[in-house]
Amino acid sequence: MTFNLLIMGTGRQSEGSHLDEWPRRLEDAVPGIRVNVARSAGEAMEMIGEADAAFGDIVPEVFERRGNLRWIACPQAGPAAGYYHPDLIGSDVVVTNTRDIYNDHISNHIMAYVLAFARGIHAYVRSQTRAEWRPGYEIVNLPDSTAAVVGIGGIGGETARLCSEFGMTVIGVDPRVESAPKGVAELARPEDMDDALGRADFVIVTVPETPQTQRLFTIEKFRLMKPSAHFINIGRGATVVLDDLARALEEGALRGAALDVFETEPLPSDHPLWRMPNVIITPHCAGAGPYLDDRRAELFIDNCVRFSEGRDLRNVVDKANWF
Repeated sequence: MTFNLLIMGTGRQSEGSHLDEWPRRLEDAVPGIRVNVARSAGEAMEMIGEADAAFGDIVPEVFERRGNLRWIACPQAGPAAGYYHPDLIGSDVVVTNTRDIYNDHISNHIMAYVLAFARGIHAYVRSQTRAEWRPGYEIVNLPDSTAAVVGIGGIGGETARLCSEFGMTVIGVDPRVESAPKGVAELARPEDMDDALGRADFVIVTVPETPQTQRLFTIEKFRLMKPSAHFINIGRGATVVLDDLARALEEGALRGAALDVFETEPLPSDHPLWRMPNVIITPHCAGAGPYLDDRRAELFIDNCVRFSEGRDLRNVVDKANWF
């Protein structure tokens, strides 16, 4: 099947897309494809009417000029709020995303947090910067601990597997997964999450931002957790109310927290989380690692082949739930 493809080449959505390389690769892989690259929203508005498919952030003013558009490839796993606008959600345009290309990198980052908290590395590093010899951190023996992994998708599933390899008992919380993946000892639904939070030594949040997960973790949720628990968020910053987390830590409702994503990024320099000794902060870098450009390209090109052949696409999104 011949089809017209529009690639948006502006802003974050162009990261790793190799705009000079992709048209040639697509033309080699998909007979009959015609590729156009828009380097501004204005160019995209002129081109979208002829496009059957598009890659990038197809903003509302571009989307409303669509003609026969049938598929949008989102370049991210979980884009910022607003990507799934009402007109897109109500249309019959299929959206795919890039979930699963980050599974190993992000799960490794999570385990770095877990191991740091278990052995006190975060505390010893602070002592090192002050040239202080302060042994005596109360370790967490991982085989005796429980992790509640909120979101058992690709990242959460791989995290659960790694946790189980260290002997941890894993409770998975997910609205979609029907059977427990490898490493998950117990599977719970979101309505049962409060019980899982109260039993966990590590609460690990990998969920995307959706209408259901925005501001999911508030002071009420933190107070359900054990005072000895550690809270980890690498999903989306909008799922955690940071002022509530800081309050919970100040109250002693939690032993520690590690965050890679934040409600506001960069995290404001005057936020109290920066100065808390039991907090680990990394600058939204958990997904960093090799092979991402290759994985993104492979997924997109494969989906273009599938689209041209009328086959099911990979990573189709439930648009109303943004994931």
